[in-house]
Amino acid sequence: MRLPFLLLFIVFALAASGLSQSRAPGRPGQSSEEAAGGPQVVDGIAAVVNGEVITLSQVRMVVGPRERLLRQQFTGAELEQQLKTVRAAALKDLVDRQLIVQDFKKEGLSLPDYFVEQRINEIIRENFGGDRNTFVKTLQAQNYSLGQFRKDEFDKIIVSAMRGKNVKPSTIASPIKIGEYYRKHREEFTSKEQIKLRMIMIPSRAAEGNTASQKAMAEEILGKLANGADFERMAQMYSEDSTRDLGGDWGWIERKTLAPELERVAFSLPVKKMSRIVELGGNYYILRIDERKGGVTKSLAQVRTEVEKKLLQEEAQRLQENWLAGLRQKATIRTF
Repeated sequence: MRLPFLLLFIVFALAASGLSQSRAPGRPGQSSEEAAGGPQVVDGIAAVVNGEVITLSQVRMVVGPRERLLRQQFTGAELEQQLKTVRAAALKDLVDRQLIVQDFKKEGLSLPDYFVEQRINEIIRENFGGDRNTFVKTLQAQNYSLGQFRKDEFDKIIVSAMRGKNVKPSTIASPIKIGEYYRKHREEFTSKEQIKLRMIMIPSRAAEGNTASQKAMAEEILGKLANGADFERMAQMYSEDSTRDLGGDWGWIERKTLAPELERVAFSLPVKKMSRIVELGGNYYILRIDERKGGVTKSLAQVRTEVEKKLLQEEAQRLQENWLAGLRQKATIRTF
């Protein structure tokens, strides 16, 4: 007998587990408070979706691993803001999941129990070495019943199946759209431009009334360099910036390292060529580029597959959001 249309989507969803990644329980010995990152209220209502409750414990189970990581990275007000953000995102995902499951039921669809058992067996095999007892003890340590875990996995499979049924993006992106994206986002396909810079800086000493003599010195240095003097030696003798002892060597730099006026000159210079005297902020600068790398843009032919994949992903995300927005619009949702 042929499988019903939705069941085919469910089979596909299970095979492509990326659509429905399950968060396996933590290891034994980890308490529910540890899973949530600290002492928590035992339980409460986080949201009500069309009369069905989402509890605080459900939110904590989703954000537990992420919260532990955040507590290692942040403190104080910044930590509180980060926690608030991830909890809000988790609650939004749970609300959307509830809406999808409700829509599944409203359409009179059903799912064989063995799909859930297969998924749980996969989790036990992949995360617990096939040891079901360890898996059950881990759930108990987190105050997470096997029944609740089974329900959550059941819902995740439904979500994947319903996405497959309701979100149908194109499988091929238009060549015109690929070309448009490439032209508008060329920087994404351009390697980072860097130059190996040497620089001599002569201060004007305007406060001491020596501007004219200092500029004359800069012009004299430029003349010597043009006649073959060693740039490194000239920098060691005359430059008055922090790289003097290094012969004016700034090493490899990227754009936005220098002041805009100096950057324009530096990145426009050919390799082994010197700049004119650049007057900026009361100082005189002479720049030379020793080497250059990066700044190469891949051709459209080289990145066509990458661009097409990105466009298809963006379309799928847009279609999914439109679908979910429709479910939200018809629902009664209260958050607390």
